[in-house]
Amino acid sequence: MPGTMTPPRFVTAAGHPVRWRLLGELAGGDLAVRELTALLGQPQNLVSYHLGKLRKAELVTARRSSADGRDTYYSLDLARCGDLLSGVGDALHPGLRLTGPAPAAPAAGRVLFLCTANSSRSQMAEALLRNSTGGTVEAFSGGSTPKPIHPQAVSVMAARGIDLTTARPKHLGEFSGQRFDLVITLCDRVKEVCPEFPGHPRPVHWSTADPAADPGDPSAFDHVADALAQRIVFLLHTLAHR
Repeated sequence: MPGTMTPPRFVTAAGHPVRWRLLGELAGGDLAVRELTALLGQPQNLVSYHLGKLRKAELVTARRSSADGRDTYYSLDLARCGDLLSGVGDALHPGLRLTGPAPAAPAAGRVLFLCTANSSRSQMAEALLRNSTGGTVEAFSGGSTPKPIHPQAVSVMAARGIDLTTARPKHLGEFSGQRFDLVITLCDRVKEVCPEFPGHPRPVHWSTADPAADPGDPSAFDHVADALAQRIVFLLHTLAHR
């Protein structure tokens, strides 16, 4: 009977006001507990408790900061949220089943990706965004300590039909004073030294492991490329909405 149905997992996980606010903040980018505590104006132990509930529901993942091991960055799995949300209406009535989001409307704007070396993560993100929009979004990348493009990044992008052979590492100082619709930091270290850009209140952070950190894992670059590609799907909706 309908009265005895167990509420869908997304409803029980997200239904608490504090957890709903956490999801809303994390929908904009990855954040540390201290940042979430400040944004919500709630005690750290309460924020950590509700983050634990969201992690148990597999809506949120956690990653230890590579800049400060005392920090942990939390990420919202938007794809999983979409899957769970699509079933919420169906659980109540088959006529209420939600469909997945349509592809984003044509997006435009200027986006800057930053990491430390500008040798893999930010270069891959720049190339993926430019490729997915046919150049209607102006994508750029830079680093705080630029190094040569990693050959594995070139190979992984080539397998996706994207040419990185002409890409060059750039210092983030090259973009000083320029305006961007979004500045996205991909590495925890560069987040701490990211300069201010005109008209941009706060960089968005995507805490992404350095694929070159473990030379013994040849699949690391593929994993990062897949994760960035998924994030960019949702980024296009953000840009189209703006």
